[in-house]
Parts: sequence; structure tokens; C-alpha cells
Amino acid sequence: MEFCKQFNARTQEKAGKVLPVIITVYADKSFDFIVKQPPVAVQLKEAAKIKSGSAEPNRKKVGEVSWAQIEEIAKEKMVDMNCFTVESAMSMVAGTARSMGLRVSGVSPLKK
Repeated sequence: MEFCKQFNARTQEKAGKVLPVIITVYADKSFDFIVKQPPVAVQLKEAAKIKSGSAEPNRKKVGEVSWAQIEEIAKEKMVDMNCFTVESAMSMVAGTARSMGLRVSGVSPLKK
């Protein structure tokens, strides 16, 4: 019951979103938990305003995201990703977008 109260208090502003949580329960029945950012796929679906990704991402595109949106998602998700620079995080987010059937519009800031 105590977990539910604390969880609801911490996630009140993100109600209705998918949030990964890491819960650690100790022998004395106390606990700690860490609430992470929503998964990249969920954030991309919100940015593109679509309900689901494409069943055939290489043939059928279902939406479009800009590099500015990808950069914003990468900066938010940076603490949860295993990369050291924003550029590498943007590359990972762009790859996820393409594998979902989203078109990435604009000129890539990664190609120099």
C-alpha cells in the first residue's frame, strides 16, 4: 500500500504514460524505486502523433519526425541510454524511428 502511495505521488504529472520502474525490495520489507523516462518508442509515437508503428517499416511509412524532435527525445532519454554524447543518442533514437516506420525529415546534423 505504501508503494502505491509513493509511486502515485512521484508519477502524478506523468499520468497515463508508460514508465519503466526499477524496484528494490530489502529483507526488512522496505523498498526503493527509480522511475525512468518513457521508452523511446512511446515518445516517438507521441511526437509523430500515431497510434502504432508500421508492420512493414521498410515499405510502409506511417509518420514523420524531425531532427529537432529526435534531439529533444535524445536529451530527455540520455540518462537512461548507454551513450556518452547527444549525437550518439540521436543516432539511436533515429534508428528506432526508422525501425518503427517513421520518416526522419530534414538534414541530419550527424553527417559532417
